[in-house]
Amino acid sequence: MKSSLRSRQEPRRVSNGVIIGAMLLSLCVLSIVKARYCATPFGKAEDQLQEQMNSSIRMEPEESSPARTPGEEEEDDGENGASATTTTAPAVTKTPAAVAAGGNRGKGKPTCYMTSKRSERCDASGDIRVDGNRSTIYVSGIDREWKTKPYARYHDPVAMAHVREYTLKPLPEAAPAPACTRNHSVPGFLFSNGGFSGNLYHDYTDVLVPLFISTHQFRGRVQFLLSGMKPWWVAKFTPFFRQLTRYDVIDVDNDQEVHCFPRIVVGATFHKDMGVDPRRSPGHVSVVDFKRALRRAFGLPREAASRGGATGRGKPRLLIISRRGSRRFLNEREMARAAAGAGFEVRVAEPDQHTDTAAFAALVNSADVMVGVHGAGLTNMVFLPRGAVLVQVVPFGGLEWLTGVTFKDPAADMEVSYMGYDVTLEESSLIDQYPRNHQVLTDPYAVHKQGWDALKAAYLDKQNIRMDLDRFRATLREAMSRLPPAP
Repeated sequence: MKSSLRSRQEPRRVSNGVIIGAMLLSLCVLSIVKARYCATPFGKAEDQLQEQMNSSIRMEPEESSPARTPGEEEEDDGENGASATTTTAPAVTKTPAAVAAGGNRGKGKPTCYMTSKRSERCDASGDIRVDGNRSTIYVSGIDREWKTKPYARYHDPVAMAHVREYTLKPLPEAAPAPACTRNHSVPGFLFSNGGFSGNLYHDYTDVLVPLFISTHQFRGRVQFLLSGMKPWWVAKFTPFFRQLTRYDVIDVDNDQEVHCFPRIVVGATFHKDMGVDPRRSPGHVSVVDFKRALRRAFGLPREAASRGGATGRGKPRLLIISRRGSRRFLNEREMARAAAGAGFEVRVAEPDQHTDTAAFAALVNSADVMVGVHGAGLTNMVFLPRGAVLVQVVPFGGLEWLTGVTFKDPAADMEVSYMGYDVTLEESSLIDQYPRNHQVLTDPYAVHKQGWDALKAAYLDKQNIRMDLDRFRATLREAMSRLPPAP
């Protein structure tokens, strides 16, 4: 009897085991399918694309701290705003270039440490000898070498491949140290304009804003040492450098001197794209303070925009940023006429590498509304007066996340009112380049998943825009309504 019962139960057990196994297998398959095909384009994939985009816009305890220059405050370099004095585990934050045993200088910060995923800072005081021609900095009191690249784009190997590496070495013991040929009584600050410098967006995001964050507290008592110097680039921004240093910038790579300093800082600190985090910046300065320094540098008179324009009694000025290559307006003249009809005084201008920076800054500062397609030219928003309106024309192709991080997000901190104009397929030249059922037109996010190069080729390099004038007039009316009333 028992044997008969057992024989009837065995098939049931086997059947139950098969069912349970099938269910587990189904769950595994569903998990794999979900991970592969159901992920949104704005999760980790977006982070990867954003970093590719950023590289392709061609957009401690007190006793261990170095001596501070009079008037300088301790810099908060923690990525999340944590006090710099609490960083006691440098191995977690060092770059691959800086990873090696030892070199912690007791319990304090190491000589070189990451200030964000994009920027590294080296800071030392004592007997400092800079032999730039050999890319070497001799430092007393350190017991190991450190290698660093002074450009705030460490996450981007393409950019960093064009930045010269510097080595911080202990002063030699067996041989004499290089003799000082030029002595300085102020700290030295070494940075680079390699990488993507020359693209206006990168000039500000990767160099000028981090430089302001890192050196404004010296109050001019700092000597800039520039690696990868492009003379035309330095000339372009010399008025701004004069706000941060009293001394001429030194071409450190090609200088034959051995410069001796009481302190050296190598590498500027990055906070965020086109921005400053006041919680982390010395003196709690913000990007508004950065804009104020730019206004002083280029002698810009306007602090605030107005519906009454520069005089307060005329028309507000609208500036259209023109482009010659991709992403250009195909009906620019009609746009200008529409803007004039909406009550604006209109200007059209196209900035490039050869544009006189001071003259173009003055033109932008005279504007109350600035309109342009996503691109480096919109970086000139730094010169807009408070309360001005920025209209970023977003090309077709699901590019809201890209245009957000580059210009939308920084606008609010800059006291600029932001408006996005999303181009429809009917306004895009892509409609004439592809069949209506082509993936570029029907499924932009599928193109995004193919990587930055595919996205850039489809939506940035080949697209021009013919604005719908009715939509544009409605945008102009809203822009006008956002302007502060005339005083």
